[in-house]
Amino acid sequence: MQNLITRFIKDESGATAIEYGLIAALIAVALIAGAKAIGGGVDAKLAEASSGAG
Repeated sequence: MQNLITRFIKDESGATAIEYGLIAALIAVALIAGAKAIGGGVDAKLAEASSGAG
C-alpha cells in the first residue's frame, strides 16, 4: 500500500496533461481575441468595397 501511495505522489503525467490543456485554452482565447479585433476592420473594408462596386 505504501508503494502505491509513493508511486501516485511521484506520478506527474496528469499534471502535464493539465498544463497542456491550459496552454491550449490560452492559445484559443488569444486566437478568438485576435479574430474579433481584426474582424471589425475586415467587415468595414468589405462593406466599403461592396458599396463602391454596387
